[in-house]
Amino acid sequence: MYFRFMNIKNASLLFSSFFKTIGYLFLFIVFTLFLDSTYMHVLFPQTQHIATLVMLLGFGVLYYKSGPRIRKQMIYAVIIGLVGEYLFSIGLGMYTYSLGNVPHYVPPGHAIVLMAAIYFCKEGIVKVHRKFIEKIFMVFILLYATLFLIFAGDIFGFVMSMLVLFFLRNKPRERLFYLSMYVVVAFLEIVGTSYGCWYWPETAWDVIPFLKSANPPSGISLVYFLLDLGTLWIYKKRHKIAWARMKNIRKLQEL
Repeated sequence: MYFRFMNIKNASLLFSSFFKTIGYLFLFIVFTLFLDSTYMHVLFPQTQHIATLVMLLGFGVLYYKSGPRIRKQMIYAVIIGLVGEYLFSIGLGMYTYSLGNVPHYVPPGHAIVLMAAIYFCKEGIVKVHRKFIEKIFMVFILLYATLFLIFAGDIFGFVMSMLVLFFLRNKPRERLFYLSMYVVVAFLEIVGTSYGCWYWPETAWDVIPFLKSANPPSGISLVYFLLDLGTLWIYKKRHKIAWARMKNIRKLQEL
């Protein structure tokens, strides 16, 4: 029924908004991660450094085009991503990168993923049709997680996917952003593991034997949500006045 009310112009605008934010990110992911793939390692052992240069270039362009608040969030995301990667990958061994290290391109990559989802949700046409987009993304998540469960035995990913939907049921303000993050992370993980850039163990973080996991687990975006929450927490602590002002503006808009 909804499609009857969405004309070709609106559908085209939605596609354009998706492509120039998340779509560009998808292309960037495919290209950059290929430079760190097992195929490239055979040809040129130092190719991971090239991937880092490309990622830093993308980060720099996005940083330059962003406003002060977004720039600060990008920096916070890099810091949290750096700490989290060394803790979860090197320290706890929850997943492993192909060369046994944490590639230098990964922390700024986290920031780019986060910002792409933010910019997508800020698009005017996306705000107008956010309920429709949320439904599409939720259907995608259900299908994606179910297919991984059936064909890859991905109990771990399915549980996390259901937790994502459960946590977002009473979060109308944040729902579209986190659903968008799920879609982005799903693509990122499939590309990264297909290229052999990293891999996930056969059970949940290799510590919960009864939770079988695919490589990648479908709902791993739940972990990425911690990146956003951590970034937001740091911003609120360092900019209490600005955060209070923004909350007051939101309250007035809801009246």
